[in-house]
Amino acid sequence: MTEPLKALRLVEAMLFASPTPLTEAAIAERLPDGADVPELIDALVEQYRHRGVTLMPVAGGWAFRTALDLAPLLRDAGHIVRRLTRAALETLSIIAYHQPVTRPEIEAVRGVAVAKGTLDTLLEAGWIAPGRRRQAPGRPLTWVTTQAFLDHFGLAGLEDLPSVEELKASGLLDTRPAMAVLPGGTLSGEDGPERPEDEDRE
Repeated sequence: MTEPLKALRLVEAMLFASPTPLTEAAIAERLPDGADVPELIDALVEQYRHRGVTLMPVAGGWAFRTALDLAPLLRDAGHIVRRLTRAALETLSIIAYHQPVTRPEIEAVRGVAVAKGTLDTLLEAGWIAPGRRRQAPGRPLTWVTTQAFLDHFGLAGLEDLPSVEELKASGLLDTRPAMAVLPGGTLSGEDGPERPEDEDRE
């Protein structure tokens, strides 16, 4: 067996065995010196291009995932998935697009107080995590998304998030201005009366 083929099989085995996406640096640590990791990855991507599973860039690394066209056929109809509330989806979206962002900034965008249960739900899912404290009075805690968030939504990185124009074109975003950045970097929602927190409690 040639050394390149042996290295290719080793990379394939590592990716199958890993429960999380592997970065090219992590893969290189297990390979002989001089191994061309990008070339090996490209070879596996091509090898699995038309298979039931494909090798995809996920969360800054690489992972095998079910082919996109087959995923709907493999869903278990009897499996009950807890759906996120509108409040949780809005909060997750704001964190994803504006991170690192504080709780008051999230509330300013949404125009409503963030219920503790909303952040707890996202924390339990592993999609958000506390970030650094803001260098401001009171040193408020910021929130950021996690590698698990990227992995779950099949994103290689935050740069793969849909743009505002793409969201509007798909009908997933209201065409009216949804938020603005005020002088000083403070996020603000549309003008209008604020809704009480109770309206968005889970």
